Amino acid sequence: MNLAPPSAPVAPLGHPASAACGTVAPKLALESRAVVRPIEAGSNASCAFCGERLKFSSRAKARKVIANVYVAGRWDRVEQFHDRCYQEAGAPYGAPH
Repeated sequence: MNLAPPSAPVAPLGHPASAACGTVAPKLALESRAVVRPIEAGSNASCAFCGERLKFSSRAKARKVIANVYVAGRWDRVEQFHDRCYQEAGAPYGAPH
């Protein structure tokens, strides 16, 4: 359902035509960042710091840090860490959210 008046041009945000409408999407700074998440059952990832597998435990409620790594403003890879290993590594991608 299109709610725009028939005379209003419609273009996706970030599309060159959207600048003519005055609706240019803001540029986001693409920086490496980290988040804390629970380790899910069936996870087969290895810690980028110690190299050991991130193991699921229903009793311990183990947590991991996942970092999206950007190089020169472009996404490069995902790194995963044990929560304690990320702290030992000096939080290389900032404080996890």
